[in-house]
Amino acid sequence: MPAPADRLLGKFRGRAQNRSMQIALGFTDAERPEIAALYWEAFGTKLGRALGPRDRALRFVESVLSPRHALCARDAAGRLLGVAGFKTHDGALVGGGLSEMAAVYGWPGALWRMGLLALLARDTENARFLMDGLFVAPHARGQGVGTALLAAVAEEARARGFREVRLDVVEENPRARALYERLGYRAVARRSTGLLRHVFGFSAATTMVLRLS
Repeated sequence: MPAPADRLLGKFRGRAQNRSMQIALGFTDAERPEIAALYWEAFGTKLGRALGPRDRALRFVESVLSPRHALCARDAAGRLLGVAGFKTHDGALVGGGLSEMAAVYGWPGALWRMGLLALLARDTENARFLMDGLFVAPHARGQGVGTALLAAVAEEARARGFREVRLDVVEENPRARALYERLGYRAVARRSTGLLRHVFGFSAATTMVLRLS
């Protein structure tokens, strides 16, 4: 399916400070370091053994971020509030291949890291739109940014012709799962990480699906 052109997706109101939000597809190169840092804050615990140490992880993530796979929330002054990533057959919010990883970690480090990350990979599919990470800036939490981004994800999925949105949530994040359930997502599968829980820091992940009206 062809990707829609960059566009403004909507305006929302934050609950705490009545802050006006705009959500749009894409980001500027100037925002790359901030997005990489927020991504690492959100997922570094899970990815630390595969992408650490932190300085190298930030270099790698910043270099492979894809603006075509990011829905970004900003306030009226243009300050970044949060990001929802998604994955398609053309790429993901944090993409990159072996050569990009080798540029940061060297070839030996890149080879074992790619193998480890492959154990976490989630396949795209034709029937469902795959959300691939959501994170909110510390100063914007509790203001409805995550809810607004999830609404934008659903809107993006509809614009691309999908009837369902799919995401995974780790068992150790019950607050996120509760939010998804409030918004209509339902659990359809659960997979245990087994011994890999010692590597990635979570014991199981639940696949959840939202049926779009």
